[in-house]
Amino acid sequence: MRKSPKDKKTPAPRLTLEPHQVILKPLVTEKGVFHANEYNQYGFEVNPLATKAHVRAAVEELFDVRVVKVRTQARAGKPRRHRFRKGYTKAWKKAVVTLNPEDRINFF
Repeated sequence: MRKSPKDKKTPAPRLTLEPHQVILKPLVTEKGVFHANEYNQYGFEVNPLATKAHVRAAVEELFDVRVVKVRTQARAGKPRRHRFRKGYTKAWKKAVVTLNPEDRINFF
């Protein structure tokens, strides 16, 4: 049985994010500074809709460096309490970017 052209599924439109929409903020912590100095890895809070390819392109364009590897984590919100109300902190996405050994990012 042949399928008619109407049965073909059209691919979903690709999401296009600008570099400043992908990288929300750098994660500057003691552990992050250690990893930056020892392993040339930098942590960022990124848009939850961003993919690894988006993160790679954004870091390379914004900081003018070469990215070797990108790892991402979807972080769940933590339960918190304020007086008698219970709630959750927001869920967010973290990206750890490994750079070429010759490249560095200076946040300070």
